[in-house]
Amino acid sequence: MDESAYYLDKLAKRDIKPTAIRLLVLKSMMGAGRALSLLDLETMLDTVDKSTISRAITLFLAHHLIHSIDDGSGSWKYAVCDDSCNCEVQDLHSHFYCEKCHRTFCLKKTHIPVIDLPEGFTLDSVNYVLKGVCPDCARK
Repeated sequence: MDESAYYLDKLAKRDIKPTAIRLLVLKSMMGAGRALSLLDLETMLDTVDKSTISRAITLFLAHHLIHSIDDGSGSWKYAVCDDSCNCEVQDLHSHFYCEKCHRTFCLKKTHIPVIDLPEGFTLDSVNYVLKGVCPDCARK
């Protein structure tokens, strides 16, 4: 499968109509190798209108193509979900926030700990962020 077909397929699996901007936003997010804020995307895609990027992010969230991360930095970050993810509690994983470069990474193989809630409580979401120094910053 060629590169553009790969991105088209990811959008189709989430029932998202492909447009040039949506493909550009998705490609940029997947190429970054980390979670991105709206400002990160606006900087990367400086020729694209901010509201257009924001609409793409909102659509991607609604169709579970991406997930949002509150890493404590003051701005939400967004990362592309795996094809099998439905953004349910069992799909959640940990995130790592680098305190030096301020980048946020998905730790997809590090699942969140299971918490046994008291009776009557219902779990809808979990925010599990580890903070420290990423490998790139540690080498500097």
